[in-house]
Formats: sequence, C-alpha cells, structure tokens
Amino acid sequence: LAVGWGTGMDAAWATSPGGCELVQSIMDCTGRRLSSIPGNLRGNTEELFLDDNTIQVLGNASLLLYPQLWHLSLTRNRLELIEPGAFLSSQGLEVLSLTDNLLFTNYSLTAAALSALPALRTLDLAGNQLREDMVSVLVSNLSSLESLSVARNIIMRLDSSVFTNLTQLLELNLEKNYIFEIDNAFEGLQRLQSLNIAYNYLPCLVGFGLTQLRVLNASNNIIEWFLTLQSDDLFELEVLDLSHNRLLFFPVLPRQSKLHSLLLQDNRMSFYQRLPNGTSLANVTVQFLIIDGNSTNITTVRLWDELCHSNLSSLRLLDMSQNQVWGLPDDFLAQMPSLTHLKLNQNCLEAFHLSEEDPLAMLTELDLSQNQLVELGVKVGVGNILPNLQLFNLSTNRLQALPPGIFTHTRKIATLDLSRNRVDLCPQPGEAESLPCVDIRGVETLTHLSLAGCGLQGLSSRPFQGTSLRHLDLSDNRQVLSGDLGWLQDLVLTLQVLSLRNTSLSSTAVDFSALNSLVRLDLSGNSLAAFPTSLGGLRLRSLDLRDNCLPALPPDVAQAPLGRSLRELYLSRNPYNCCTLGWWDALQLAEGLRVPDGREVTCSHGSRALSPGALPEPVLQSCRWQTADVALLYLVLALPTCLTLLVAFVVVFLMLKEKLLKMVKTRCGVSGPY
Repeated sequence: LAVGWGTGMDAAWATSPGGCELVQSIMDCTGRRLSSIPGNLRGNTEELFLDDNTIQVLGNASLLLYPQLWHLSLTRNRLELIEPGAFLSSQGLEVLSLTDNLLFTNYSLTAAALSALPALRTLDLAGNQLREDMVSVLVSNLSSLESLSVARNIIMRLDSSVFTNLTQLLELNLEKNYIFEIDNAFEGLQRLQSLNIAYNYLPCLVGFGLTQLRVLNASNNIIEWFLTLQSDDLFELEVLDLSHNRLLFFPVLPRQSKLHSLLLQDNRMSFYQRLPNGTSLANVTVQFLIIDGNSTNITTVRLWDELCHSNLSSLRLLDMSQNQVWGLPDDFLAQMPSLTHLKLNQNCLEAFHLSEEDPLAMLTELDLSQNQLVELGVKVGVGNILPNLQLFNLSTNRLQALPPGIFTHTRKIATLDLSRNRVDLCPQPGEAESLPCVDIRGVETLTHLSLAGCGLQGLSSRPFQGTSLRHLDLSDNRQVLSGDLGWLQDLVLTLQVLSLRNTSLSSTAVDFSALNSLVRLDLSGNSLAAFPTSLGGLRLRSLDLRDNCLPALPPDVAQAPLGRSLRELYLSRNPYNCCTLGWWDALQLAEGLRVPDGREVTCSHGSRALSPGALPEPVLQSCRWQTADVALLYLVLALPTCLTLLVAFVVVFLMLKEKLLKMVKTRCGVSGPY
C-alpha cells in the first residue's frame, strides 16, 4: 500500500500508475500523476522532484517525513496554495522550484510559508501570473536568497519597494514580463552580480549606476538610449547585452569598467561623424532631460566624442551586426587593444580601413559580411596588421580584389569567406595579373576557403599553390569547371570537403579519383546524367547527389569502396527509373549508411512519381516484363503459335491420309502384288 500525507493526511498516491525512482538520496517522482506528496518515501531523502504532476495544495503535514530535504522541485503542477506551516519540518531547504503553477491565487498565505525558510538560497517563481505587488509580498522575508527568478509573470513596473530585503541576492531573472519602467528598484541589492531584464518593454536605460553588477542582459526590449552615470567609480560590469533593441547611438558606457563582451546586435545604431551624403555632425550635441520625481537633470552629450569616451581596453567581443553603421569613428577600434572578436556584418559599410596605428593585434575573428564594401583599405608597412586573425568573413559585398600582400601579415589566417563577391583568384607567378584578383598562393595556414557565387569563369593555372586547403566551396559558379582543371593537383593531399553545387557539372567533366583525402563531396544541383565512375574508388563519408538527372546508380555501388565508407548519402530530386532499383535495395541493406532525404526520393514510371520503397503491384509486374530476357520472351511468345501449327498439321494429315496415299499410288503408276 502507498500511504500518503496531504492537507489532512489524505491518501497521496491518488491515481499514480507506479512508484518513484530513487538514486542515493535523490527521489524522482516526475510525471507520476500525483495529487499530493507521497509519504512512503525514504526519510533520508535530500532532493525531491515532483515535476509534471497535479498537486494543488502543499499542506502543513506534507513534508513532515522529510526533515533532511534541501532541494524541492514542484515545477508544472497546479499549485495554488502552500499552507503557512508546510516548511516547518524542512528548515534546511535551500533550493525551491515552483515554476509554472498558480501561486497568484493565494500568494499571501504562500508568502507566510516561504518566510519559514531561513536557509533558502534559490527560489524560482517563473510562470505564476504574479504582479509586482505579489512578488514584493512573496519575497519580503527572504533575506537569505542568493538567486531569484520571477520570469514569465505579469510584472509591469518596478520600484524600490519590490526587492527591499534581498540583501544577499546575487542573481535576478526578470525576463519575459511586461516591464516598462524601473525606478530605483535595484539600488538596495548591493551584492547583485547578474541581472536579466530581457524580453520586456523598457524604452530606455538612463542613469545606470549598478557598479557591483557583472552581467546585464537587457536584450529584446525597445531601448533607444543607454546612459551610464558619468563618474570615475570602477564598474564591475563584464557582459552587457543590448541586442535586439532600438538603440540609435552607441551606448554611453562607464568610464572605468571590466567590460569584455558588448552585444549590440540588431539595433538602429549609427555613428554620425560622417553621413553618406558627406554631411558631418562631429560637433553636434544632444541634451537628455532626465526627470526623477520633483528633480530635473539635463545631461549634454556630444554625439561623437562622449559616446566613445569610455575605457574599453578590456573589451574582447564587440557585436554590432545588423545595424545602420556607415563608418567607424576615427581611432574607434584603437580604444580596444584586447579585442578578439569583431562582428560588423549586415551594416552599410562601403569601406573598411586598417593601419599599423590600429593593428587589432589580438583580433582572431572579423566579420564584415553583408555590407556594401567596395574597398578594403590596408596601409602595409613594416609592422603587422591583424597578426592573429584566424577567421575573415567578407561574403556578400561588392569587392573585386583584396589589398596585395594582405595575407603576408595575417600569419594565422585559417578561414576566408569571399562568397558572393565579384572576385577572381590570381594566377601562377609569371602570368598576367593586370586584372583585380585575390592572391592566396603560399598562404600555408589557410584551410577553409569559400568562393561560392563569385561568378568565376574558370580557375586558370594554379591559384591554390602553396596552400593546405581542407574545405573548398566553389558552389554557384556556373563556369568554374570550364577550361583547365589542373588546379586540383595542388589539393590532392589535403582537400577533405569540396562543394561543387550548381556548377553545371556533367558526368565526365572532373576526374575525382586522385582526391584520396576527400571525405565530403557536394555535387547537387548539376546536370549529372550518369554516376561519375571516378567516385567509386574514393572513401567518402558524405555525398550529395540531389537535383541532378540520374536515372540510376551503379548496381554494385553498395559493394564498392565508396559504398562501404559512406555514412551519409543525399539522393532526392532525381528522375530514377522505377524498374532499375536494385541499387536502392542494396543501399537499404548497407550497414551504417544513412539517407537523410530518403522519404523525398521518388522514381518515375510513365508519368507517375512513386516511392521506391512502396511500388504498387501493377508497376512491379510491368517492370518484370520490361526487364525480362528478350530471347526468352520471344520464345515464350512463339511457342504457343508453333504448337498450334503443329496440331493443325497433324489433324489435317490424319483427315486426308487415305486420299493422299491413293494420290501417291496413282502418280507412281505401279500396282503391287497381293
């Protein structure tokens, strides 16, 4: 029997279909259809998980048998009430999760129960339809709290009365509420280190002065301005996330901070020293009128000088992607000597200049993709520029060339993305180089190169000489395989991944047999009418043949070295013949081979498109006739006719036997003796 304790010592297991799972002192009763806490569990239980049940009330006697409990989770129940004496026997409770319940109904009584937990450190009240006044009551006596989550509630406004007594609080999560105003709500939280106010409706953050805060997530609001109190105090701030807002200007940051990650993605931010039409706003000032109660403060900010007045010497990550940046201020990046990751993609940049005075010596990743770049300016001298750069993304711009010798300074470059630019690769030394081109010859560290959609007309001579490319993307270049294919010889030893998608490849255009290191090959979107025989000896692990004109694969493809090594094969959108599917059946039996788009593979029979794994019987019969031996078929068809003629001859002969004999005798003219 399962004996339980509820509000009045009622039966606890209710309609539970089975028992809980015990691992050492951890009891897991998740999803057991419990309507109250079971009372037949081990008394030394320290952690109790009752998630995904139907408990509505936590009664005064519910936890009497579990005095050693320090972690209790009641997530996703129907909890409406925690009676005031429910935790009197569990004074050591440190972690309490009440996420996704209905605590708004009896929050004052529940608050009385929570106040009896002197050791409580972590409390999760997310998803309980709580207003700010309810939250204030629930946490008013929880001075021991270090982590509090009230995410996904209906909080709208915060002031100094909500978190008054939470003097030990280190982490506060307020995301996904309806907060539109914050009025000195966090000033009393002297130990607060992490604050999450993402996914709310805050229009601005003005007068930011939480010097002890290390992480601030204010993403996904409608913030237009971020202004820090201008003082010389050292801010502990390390991570500031203002992404997915409506920022108009670069945020006014603390003059002194430990900031290492600044996320400004997806805003409306621009710099206004120079506008696209040539107008300069370098000396324009903006006045902020800050009204706080009865006091009014006017702050004047020079758009250009003051916005970049902060000390950003410790900044390592700067993400300004998806903004409206036309250009960067003079010496803007020079303020960030420790920068390792810079993301400026999806902006309006037409030029980007680097110099020895602004070397970005620590930068390892630079993303300038999806801009309008027509020029990448590099002032090359005796010093190094981007000496530690490893990833350089220039895709989707209007570049035609890169500065000569740029890669002689980027000595660690490993990944270069030039896709969707109108660039060409420089030919072998000694040949004409009058046209703009990109020279990657001799860049030994380069392993990943993307030239997709660059309009390449063929790769003359040996543009990859001296490289160690492992990944090469030439997709969406319709004429890249025209002309001499000698450039492949420099990649034989190193190339592992090759994409020739949508390159007008025919079955005999390229001989792949020498690419013994290749493990992934994309031939999709071409005009292959037959399976390239040079693939049979390769030991690929992934092959993409989608969107071609293949009627079938070789019958022995599964037994070839290629079939034994393949682990991933894409085959859909080809006009396979339903009557020559022996190769398909063999692939289904191949061990370790996966066809991710197998459900999309179809074969043609007449005008019908059918699934190869479920051909109707009439189609199978039709295919048997089509694939039968022609000689045998003729024999089968001729045999009945021959037999019919033979029988007819015998019958005629028997019927005319006597007449025929007399006719013979008459013709011979001799009578025989009797």
